[in-house]
Amino acid sequence: MSRPDPSPASALARGVTATWWYTAASAIFFQVTTLALWGLDAALRVEAFRGVAPVGFLACALLSVAAVSVLLAEYRRERRAQEADEPWWRMSRWSAIALTVALLSAVAVGLLADSVVLIAGLVAFVLGVRPWRPGVRIRLVIALVLLVVAAWVFDASRVSPAEPGLFAVSALFALMLAPATVLSLWWWDIVLALDHARAVESRLAAVQERLRLAGDLHDLQGHHLQVIALQLELAERTMERDPVTAAEHVRAAHRSVDDARRGTRELAARFRGVPLPDELANAADLLRAAGLRVDLEIAADAADASAEVLGPVVRECTTNILKHGGGAWAHVALLSGGSTWRLEFANDTRSGAVDTARPGSGLAGIAERVGMVGGHVDTPIAQDVFRVVVTIPGGPPADPPSGVPR
Repeated sequence: MSRPDPSPASALARGVTATWWYTAASAIFFQVTTLALWGLDAALRVEAFRGVAPVGFLACALLSVAAVSVLLAEYRRERRAQEADEPWWRMSRWSAIALTVALLSAVAVGLLADSVVLIAGLVAFVLGVRPWRPGVRIRLVIALVLLVVAAWVFDASRVSPAEPGLFAVSALFALMLAPATVLSLWWWDIVLALDHARAVESRLAAVQERLRLAGDLHDLQGHHLQVIALQLELAERTMERDPVTAAEHVRAAHRSVDDARRGTRELAARFRGVPLPDELANAADLLRAAGLRVDLEIAADAADASAEVLGPVVRECTTNILKHGGGAWAHVALLSGGSTWRLEFANDTRSGAVDTARPGSGLAGIAERVGMVGGHVDTPIAQDVFRVVVTIPGGPPADPPSGVPR
C-alpha cells in the first residue's frame, strides 16, 4: 500500500509556493548576513562608528531588509502579472516606495560603515530583485558586479591590512550578494515558467477532452437523428395506404430515440467519471480545507476499484463528516483484500453528535447502493469515533446494476 500525494495539482501549487519562500528567505538571509558582517567590521575598524552610529546603522539595516522584503513580494506578484502580458517596466506604488527606501538605506548604511563597496553591493542587490527582462537582467548584473569590484578596489586602497576588522570577508559577501540573489530568482522564474506550462497543458487537455466529447456527441446524435428523420418520413409516406406499416415506422423511431438517449447517458457517464484515487484525494483536500487533520491511505491498485459504486459513497461520507463530525481529525482508506475492496471513513465526533439508533438517509442510501453489488456496510462507533466501513466484491470495475444512479 502507498500514501500518494493527496492532490497532484494542489501539491504542485504548494511546491511552487514553497520554492518561492525558500528563494525569498535565502535572499533575505544573505542580506542580513552581509549587513551583520559589515556592522561588525565597522565596529572593529571605523573610529567614527561610536555612540549613535551603531544605532543608526541598525535602523537603516532593518529598513533595508523591510524594503527588500516588500520588493521580493512585489517581484512575485509582478512576475505573475507579466504572464498576463503586462509590461515588464510597469511598477506598482509599493514597489516604487520600497525601491526608493531600499536605495536610500543602502547609501546610509554604507556611509555609516565607511564603505563604498557596501553601498555598491546593496544597490546592485536592490536592483537585482526587480523583475527585469532576461536580456536586461544579465547585462545589468554584469555591470553592477563590475561596479562592486571597482568599489572593492577603491575601499581596499583606503584600508590598511594591519587594521582590525573583517573587510575582506565583508567585501566578498557584498560582491556575491547580487549575483547569488539574481541566480536564485532566475531559478524561481524557471519554476514559475514550468508551473505556467503545466497549467496551460492542463487547460489544453481539458479543451481537447471537450472537443472529443463534442465530436462523439455529434456523431452519436447525428446518426440517430438521421435514422429518426428517415423513419418518420417513411411513416408519413405510408400513413394513408398502410397504417400498420406507418405505425411500425413510428415505433422504430421511438426505439431510435431510446437508443439515442441511452447512448448519450453512456457517453456522459464515460466522460463524467473520476478515477477513484482522485475522488479520495479530493475528499481529503476538502476535509483539510475544513480544518481537519486527514490521514489518507490508498492501495496501489485503487484505480481498479469500482468508481461507479464507491465514488458516490466517498462523496456521501465526506459530506457526513463535514455536517455532523465536529472533530479534529479524519481517516480515509481504500484497501484491497484480494477478492474484496474495503473503503473506510473514520472521524472523531462531538459527544452525542451521532445517533446510531436512527441512521440518516445518507447511510441508508450507502447501504442500498452497496447492497446492490453484493457488498455490505458497517458503522461502528466507540469512544466518540465514528466509522463507516464499506466492503464490496473485488474484480475489475463494471457498470452498476439497474437502479443505481449514475
